[in-house]
Amino acid sequence: MWPLVFLGRAQRRLLERGAPILTYHKLGCPPRGTRDPFLYTRPDALDRHLQQLQAAGLQVVSLTDFLAKPDPLRRAAVTFDDGFQSVLRGGLEVLARHHVCAIQFLVSGFLGRRNEWDVQKQDVAEPLMNEAEIKQWLGAGHEIGSHSATHRNLKKLSATEAREEIAGSKKALEDQFGVAVRHFCYPFGGWTPRVRDLVAEAGYESACSVLFGVNDATTDRFALKRLIPLSSIELARKALHRLGQRAGLG
Repeated sequence: MWPLVFLGRAQRRLLERGAPILTYHKLGCPPRGTRDPFLYTRPDALDRHLQQLQAAGLQVVSLTDFLAKPDPLRRAAVTFDDGFQSVLRGGLEVLARHHVCAIQFLVSGFLGRRNEWDVQKQDVAEPLMNEAEIKQWLGAGHEIGSHSATHRNLKKLSATEAREEIAGSKKALEDQFGVAVRHFCYPFGGWTPRVRDLVAEAGYESACSVLFGVNDATTDRFALKRLIPLSSIELARKALHRLGQRAGLG
């Protein structure tokens, strides 16, 4: 029934029960030496994903509109984590062609720098969008959210440190770009009830997690579920890749 072949079978079945938020990171071909090639999506693949979503009758809306509409079905949202420059270069034209408004979750203390949290794990360094590029992203009609100040795992921080990562990043982005920053995304998917409460206390309207699933009217807005756009074959390859890494082969 659903011509969404870029999603695995289990993911497609979920769409009968709620609305998906798709999560992406980097656009382009995986570079040699990356520890996680499945965080890269080719721009032509993104194009196919959006085409299939719309062909399936799903309205792809901004995250703000996604949360504002009471009917949870027949719509979807697109999110990008970390603020990679490749999303601007490879994604703007594709998103514009499909009239899709996406959100980019930015690490406020690393604008114009690189993904040090990945480099620390011996992964490939990638450039992050700078101020001018983020303004270009906003000028194209897209949203920005916060992915904390320094991309630390909030579960491992004191309440004072976590509050600065959460509230401090919101203020920094709003002051720098003059737009409301309504949505948060937990770095590494790390959150606890205490962290969730700090996000709500800071004035955000939602927070994205890495919980697998779709969303309906009962979903906690500060624990939104997301889907990684991988087909059944890609999901199997990812599982094998992780097994190889654990065995010291990757």
